Amino acid sequence: MKMKIGICQLKVAEDVSVNLKRASDIIKTLAERGAEIVILPEMFCCPYDINLFPKYAQYAEESNSYFDFLSNMAKISNALLIGGSVPERYNGKIYNSSLIFDKNGRILAKHRKIHLFDVNIKGGIVFTESEEISPGDSLTVVKTDKINIGVGICYDVRFPELAVKMAEKGASLLVYPGAFNHITGPAHWELLARARALDAQSYVCMTAPALNEELVYKSYGHSILCDPWGNVKMRFGYEEEADIGVIDTAVIDKVRAELPVLNGRRPDIYRG
Repeated sequence: MKMKIGICQLKVAEDVSVNLKRASDIIKTLAERGAEIVILPEMFCCPYDINLFPKYAQYAEESNSYFDFLSNMAKISNALLIGGSVPERYNGKIYNSSLIFDKNGRILAKHRKIHLFDVNIKGGIVFTESEEISPGDSLTVVKTDKINIGVGICYDVRFPELAVKMAEKGASLLVYPGAFNHITGPAHWELLARARALDAQSYVCMTAPALNEELVYKSYGHSILCDPWGNVKMRFGYEEEADIGVIDTAVIDKVRAELPVLNGRRPDIYRG
């Protein structure tokens, strides 16, 4: 069975209304082209900036919230919508959260970023996401009638254990909205996408904001789709872009049957 997925690489600005309008237009365009799943980037609604997260964070229950926007867009597009990620307020904390809605606008799952981006690369980038963001504590697999989808966010992609566990729980498409930078992006972005595809023998889609030179944090862009054999099926550049990718479940079944890596795992040894 083949499915069309819409991959969105939005150019994010500081104005939330501008970002939501861009997202709305692109989601509608992809839906018109037959997308059954639409995937937005990490922090598609606001800049990826720890100093700004408190300003942009919202409770899901707020009127005219990111939650309402995504729910409505899922209904309009008649597609499963993976809402990249948004800064979510909950219980006095802020989370980096991905909201997933079915085509009727009903929320299916919420993934809160588990692994926070706390790095200090000499001569490169210093970023401490944990200064404002709290970590989630559970993995997310969304089960649908056509395909099961594992969802992580950005830095989550660096942890192969998470990818394998999502595959063990039935996922055959792994989605990682992310915003790598110009140090880690060229070095690791594609490498990690292909590696996680091989680890989980699954399709992997990583969706990023487009480069905006006016923002403090400059996203690497380069949204990518890989198949379970590690082949790159689609790759964007730095600019705002959106396109349709195709997922073929027959490819997943073939790879897993011919090279049964997931069945050959020895967790009894790994835990020692």
